[in-house]
Amino acid sequence: MAAAAAAGPFSLREVLDAFRRCVTEQREVLLEPYLSGWRGLIRFLQSLGAVFSFISKDAVAKVALLEAQHRQHRFVSLQSLVQHELAAGPAALRARPDSGCRTVLRLHRALRWLQLFLEGLRSGEPRTSVLCTDAYNASLAQHHPWVVRKAATVAFCALPSRDAFLEIMNVGSADEAVAMLGEAIPYIGDVYGITQELFAEHKLLDLP
Repeated sequence: MAAAAAAGPFSLREVLDAFRRCVTEQREVLLEPYLSGWRGLIRFLQSLGAVFSFISKDAVAKVALLEAQHRQHRFVSLQSLVQHELAAGPAALRARPDSGCRTVLRLHRALRWLQLFLEGLRSGEPRTSVLCTDAYNASLAQHHPWVVRKAATVAFCALPSRDAFLEIMNVGSADEAVAMLGEAIPYIGDVYGITQELFAEHKLLDLP
């Protein structure tokens, strides 16, 4: 289902709108716009081809798992999902490879990489391979085995130019894309920060 939901062209505006709707006044992360934002980010990854397939395929699977839990349990927010699973006890949670908390944690780590990479694109650095490698080393790399890290670093060397990335954003000119990145990144960062605090509070950042 997630793969189908990810079909169609990427639009940075859709991702901006989704993440803008994510956080409530009570600082809860609403699950519906969170999933919508991720479906948009998956379209972004898929538009870049095989280079990011090792991340996009995993993200598609994780979003599908979360969508299924959302339908089954009617979770409104990430906070309600975490509280529901913690009620069964830490041992039971850690024993479940398909838990919602574990699924969110994997997406959370990937979101940090995307946040850093998009910030790099906005900065003006023309070498996208450098931007992507730096973002990866500061986020996902520490959670991947050496073979995956090596393959990712090699693949990043084949990335398109910064101008090509900005064109993929589908919001107009390069300047317009940079401006919209400036709007979107803080919202993505806010969702990441709240999730990081939530998982740290409940000692969930090292779920296997």
